[in-house]
This record gives sequence, C-alpha cells and structure tokens, in this order.
Amino acid sequence: MTLSTSQSSNVVIVSNSSDNPFAIDVAYAMGQHEDIADIISMKHFMNSEFCPRFISDEADFDNIGRKLKGKSVVIVSTTSHVQSRQELAMANFIMARAAKENGAERVILVEPDLFYSAQDRGPSKDLGKTSFERDIKDIKKFDGQPFTAKLYAQMLKMSGVDTVMTIHNHSDSVQQIFSEVFDGDFHNLIPYEIYAHYLLNSNILSYGEDGEGLVLCAPDKGARDFVKQMYNTLGLTKAKFIMLDKERTAERKVEITLHKESEHTFEGLDGASIVLFDDMVRTGSTIIKSCQFLKQINPERMVFAVSHFYASNEGRERMAHPALGEILTLNTLPTILNRDEQGRLRKKMVVLKVEKWLGQELSKILGLPQSEEQNPYKIDMSSKNPRFKRKIWFSEELHDLNNDA
Repeated sequence: MTLSTSQSSNVVIVSNSSDNPFAIDVAYAMGQHEDIADIISMKHFMNSEFCPRFISDEADFDNIGRKLKGKSVVIVSTTSHVQSRQELAMANFIMARAAKENGAERVILVEPDLFYSAQDRGPSKDLGKTSFERDIKDIKKFDGQPFTAKLYAQMLKMSGVDTVMTIHNHSDSVQQIFSEVFDGDFHNLIPYEIYAHYLLNSNILSYGEDGEGLVLCAPDKGARDFVKQMYNTLGLTKAKFIMLDKERTAERKVEITLHKESEHTFEGLDGASIVLFDDMVRTGSTIIKSCQFLKQINPERMVFAVSHFYASNEGRERMAHPALGEILTLNTLPTILNRDEQGRLRKKMVVLKVEKWLGQELSKILGLPQSEEQNPYKIDMSSKNPRFKRKIWFSEELHDLNNDA
C-alpha cells in the first residue's frame, strides 16, 4: 500500500519519540518518507519541561499558526526503554494540543498497547463497566486508586485528540469508556487475519487439510470470544475448540481445569497440535500452568499466540519452560524485537511486525484510497529458533515476505 503524494501530504505522522522505529515504519507504509525529526522538534527547556514544535519555514510570516491547517496529524505512541509511560502520555497531550493550535483538522492517536488499560475500574460499582457483576472483592482491589483509564481518555480528548486506535485491548471497561469519550471514534483492531494468515501458511503447527489434529484453546472465559472468532477466521471445520478455567489461589498462583462450558473435551485429542490465544502476558504463570495441564493430551506441538508480550525477567524465566514449544507475538511492544529483551526465549519466539497493517487500517479511517495486501505484516525470527533453518513457506509470495523481514 502506497499513497500518492497529494494524498499523503494531508496526513502528518509523528511520534512522541523522534527516533521511534515503529512510528517510522507506519509513516513509511502511509507514504511519508520525510523523517519524523524533520517534521517536529522535541524541544526540552532547561527546566526539563517538554515543548514540541512542528517545524515550519522560518521566513514565513504569513501562515503563523496555520502550518497544519486542514491536515490530519497522527501521533504514533509505543512504550520505550528510555521514557516511562507517564512521560510518553504527557508528550501525547502536549503534541495533540500543539497540532490543534496550529490548525490541524483532526488528531489521531495510534497506541497499539493502550496506556493505563490495567487501571480500568475504580473503588465503586459505577467506576468501570464490566461484562461481569462486580462483587465486593473486585471493588476492594481498586480501593484508594483512581480510575486512570477514564482519566487518560478524558485528558486525551481535552488535549485535542479526536480519534484513538489501538490493538486487541482486553478490557470491556476501557473499550466502553473510550467509545463514550470519543463519541464512537475509538478503534480496537483485532488481528484475526494476521494470525490466521501466518498459521495457515507456515509450518508452526501440524494438522490435516480441514484442521484434523488442530486444537484452538482459550486459557479462560475472558478469551473465549476472541478464540472463537479465530476459529471462524481460520475456517478449518475439523479443528477443535477447548476452553480452560483458572482459579487464582494467590497473587501469582493459579489452578487450571477444563471449563464446564468448553465445546470439546480432551477425548480424541491425543497427539494434537495446540495453539493457545490470549491478548497479553506479563508474568507467564497462567500460560505455563495451562501448558502443563494440556500435557495430558500428549500434544505434538504447543504454541502460544499473544498480542502484547511484556518481557519481564520473571516472564522470560517462566516461559522458557519446555512445556511451551513456541511463542507467536506481535510487536505492539516494539522492544520485544531486541534479542536481549527476548533472552532465552529467542529460541522459541516469532514476532509478527504489524506497522504496514496499521497503515492500511489508518487509511480506512482517514478515507484514503488504498490497495489492501493479503498479508500486511513482516516476520522477525531469531536464528536461534530451529524453525528458521527449515523451509516454512508454501508460496512464492510468502517466501518474498520472509526475505523482507
């Protein structure tokens, strides 16, 4: 997908970090080849205060404050090793205000892993809408805390953000509050087609033509709808769908069982290939417990597909467990591409880079003409992963894609 110069000239793509490779790749996918650092200056005053400046012709005294008139400004925001989320969030507010005060018609925040989504409820029933009935224990969890997700949404709106785009947000409460604050102009992109394309066209799993021997697994009821839609997107009619249940017995301890509402039991699944799906992983305790529980099926292969991978020291150590064969994740947290960040997990990790996909989705939101690609992602795989040494693609198109990665 490449936009014409006239189309792309009305869209300005920046980031809250001028050297953010993720943002640079999104900009490139949208047809913007000018460096972000040549579009906006990330000024800091001596007292450490942040004051961004959209760069304009210094000799132009006729268009002061109108540099961005009629344009759509896209702020691409991802986590960083250098700046905290608090610093990046504040930068988002100030950059959005700078864009609007210099004539921008529309400001779009693209934040693949939406900040403050874990702080999605408050210490009373009316602070956060959930898909379940909040009991006293759930309310007590947030005793003394703010409903920060709502505050973040309100501050973005007040700063001048008109549209928010994110990827696979897990919280019903966050989705509802952002939809309300932005009058429906909130876009939670779910990467069904990305996962499906990769699973159908690589040898990460082994199964029959119609999905014989393939099992899709939801690690808990919260992931059921997502995994069910993944099942439908794959279109493999003989694949199986199971759902697990977890009971948290302590802060970081869970017990796993087969959920009573699971569509299939373990009967006839011996030797199957299993792929577990979830939106995020932090400590890895639940997923490893699930993999150990599923070992009774004696699976040929066990793969974990997750959209947001927080590579903590604890998580890396846990997920190196041999019960888990391979990890498939997106680069919504771009630091996961760093081999040191992956640690020992680089031996079993595949990262699907989604900047081009985001570019396509942005073009839809902006109403720009485009030519959609069937597989708008790139693949990053360490040479430590043994699958890297084998032929994994079934078409010339996919082989070319891998060479581009």
